[in-house]
Amino acid sequence: MTEIRPAPVEAHDFLDFVNQAQSPFHATEQAIIRLRKAGFQEIKEKESWNGILKRNGKYFFTRNRSAVIAFAVGGKYKPGNGFSAVGAHTDSPCLKVKPVSKKEKLGYLQVGVQLYGGGLWCVEIACLSWDVAGRVVVRTEDGKLENRLARIDRPILRIPTLAIHLDRSTSADGFKFNNETHLTPMISTVTKSLTGEPAKPLKPDTEINGDIPLAEKHQPILMSLLAAELNVKVDQILDFELCLYDTQPSAIGGAYNEFIFSGRLDNLMMSYCSIEALIRSLKNTDSLANDPNIRLVSLFDNEEVGSNTAHGADSNLLPSTFERLSLATYDGEAQASNASTAYLEALPKSYLISADMAHAVHPNYSEKHDDGHRPHMHKGVVVKINANQRYATTAPTTVVLREVAKKYNVPLQEFVVRNDSPCGSTIGPMLSAKLGLRTVDVGNPQLSMHSCREVCGTEDVPLAIQLFEGFFEEFPSVDARLTVD
Repeated sequence: MTEIRPAPVEAHDFLDFVNQAQSPFHATEQAIIRLRKAGFQEIKEKESWNGILKRNGKYFFTRNRSAVIAFAVGGKYKPGNGFSAVGAHTDSPCLKVKPVSKKEKLGYLQVGVQLYGGGLWCVEIACLSWDVAGRVVVRTEDGKLENRLARIDRPILRIPTLAIHLDRSTSADGFKFNNETHLTPMISTVTKSLTGEPAKPLKPDTEINGDIPLAEKHQPILMSLLAAELNVKVDQILDFELCLYDTQPSAIGGAYNEFIFSGRLDNLMMSYCSIEALIRSLKNTDSLANDPNIRLVSLFDNEEVGSNTAHGADSNLLPSTFERLSLATYDGEAQASNASTAYLEALPKSYLISADMAHAVHPNYSEKHDDGHRPHMHKGVVVKINANQRYATTAPTTVVLREVAKKYNVPLQEFVVRNDSPCGSTIGPMLSAKLGLRTVDVGNPQLSMHSCREVCGTEDVPLAIQLFEGFFEEFPSVDARLTVD
């Protein structure tokens, strides 16, 4: 029998990351914790960066506290040089608490939720217990408005399914439930909640609810739990954005410790790997000191709903960052002589890895994959190729990545969607088109994408980190050997 060995250290480290990243705000915070520990300095997007940035310096900033950009300036960087960039996203399909969530029906207190992203809203999701996590805006005692993270780390919500005895169609092949009426979690019963003054009911639907205090738009017990979590009074809570997440923590599984069972693998796995790779690429100080480029990781929000937000990939977040870095002064020097064209010069010298999870071949649905393009776990990062999105799949573009992978002994696989099957997309197309930037889509293979319990391979975690780390260190030298205009 093959020896049963522990999962790689990186797989366990990812569990520490994802188990504390239940919302985009928490994912961003977990990235920040790692960046600060590695010596990155926080800067503000609303402030001038001139006089702050230095060669060999490490920096990060956030937007909306749900997106983060981290970068390290090469010791030989000059305005007009390129960017070695990796992009991923912090959001995942989930249920989110509605702005007016208080519901009561037949003696049950319920919490109204919205469906965020393209989740598998099936019986599987209704069989889980749910915690909530997100951010809350509170008014402090001295009148300040603070953005705070909150997490009620116990199963307070449940979406019960209908017993098969009451509706035999629940086991039929064509059963579908209503996303609005059948996906409403319960938080308590009226009997248990009547320990004091009865809660005020909402105004009738025909009246405007906008003037109702926040505490009356949500179940009192939910507001009390949030207040206790944040150590504030209920009336200090001004607003919040809360995601529901599976009570059960992510875990290593499989007979040989070969699987990660977790929610939010798409796309916190690639977010973790890109941040970790950037940090590791800087441990050899000579590596950054001799780099003519800026190494950069951008973790966007809202990819699951199209990225068309102020903090999504379809915003000005990355273009404006590239432009500011191209125009900035470094080490107190005067502005470069090519300042007016530095940004435009930098783009064709740059390269973006769009890192989002990929589809592993499914043992029960192998017919869903093209015969020659069936990615497997433990066999390396997947390069996603689509003839209808040639931005990412020109031969010279993929050759750059393959040269890096070859040097660092990282295997690559290809995925091509079947001609008779639809396929989703990610941040690569919009950024490539917006910036005229060479872009390649990659990701680790996984099963059960967009479900509450996704599956990927433990061995693929260090492989992705190694590929991205090698890219940060080697892209300028590889690109110098490539001639394509």
